[in-house]
Amino acid sequence: MKKNILIIDDDIYINNMLNKVLIQAKYSVSHAYSGTEALLYLKNATPDLILLDLMLPGLSGEELLPQISDIPVIVMSAKVDVKDKVALLLGGAVDYITKPFEIEELLARITVQFRKVNKTNTAHILVYDEISMDITTHDVKVNKQTVKLTKTEFAILKLLMENPKQVITKSVLLDRISEDTPDCMESSLRVHISNLRKKLRNSSEKDYIEAVWGIGFKMAE
Repeated sequence: MKKNILIIDDDIYINNMLNKVLIQAKYSVSHAYSGTEALLYLKNATPDLILLDLMLPGLSGEELLPQISDIPVIVMSAKVDVKDKVALLLGGAVDYITKPFEIEELLARITVQFRKVNKTNTAHILVYDEISMDITTHDVKVNKQTVKLTKTEFAILKLLMENPKQVITKSVLLDRISEDTPDCMESSLRVHISNLRKKLRNSSEKDYIEAVWGIGFKMAE
């Protein structure tokens, strides 16, 4: 799945130029042309990285930055004062690039940030197609939309995502999730899986869990 980058800059020329470059680099791109527009966007979507200009109409980049959490932000600005850079880095930005900048340098900085995120997330993030699961926070997203699962549904999906190409028999499934969900019995397992499949399908219109008749369940290919 492509990484999505949100560009927050009121300069249409820069937006268009970055849009072309980032799409060529195989990213998907979203745009906001003011701090207020960016806040509205972030209420409904979570990009993988943000490129933030400081000189924005209405809400400035400095005012917007503290309101962004859990998303890496690279500041793009003509300000060259070291104090400005230090303040922004301490205020939540992961990097700072001075305008005008070379595209190759910006792309390299973006690559570095995604490399860091991947290293951090590897241990506790499971990904299958458009599903992502944070096993630490129990946050599950499909197409970047949060899906609320019960404890049992989460345990089932976690086991299947940890073994995406393997058919998990009913007995193994019940045994492995019993520690987290001792109330799940064979008689109720099919109902839990049916509800889980429905919730995942509502966010993507795909069937992610496949029943293997007479044996068990697996992630659908």
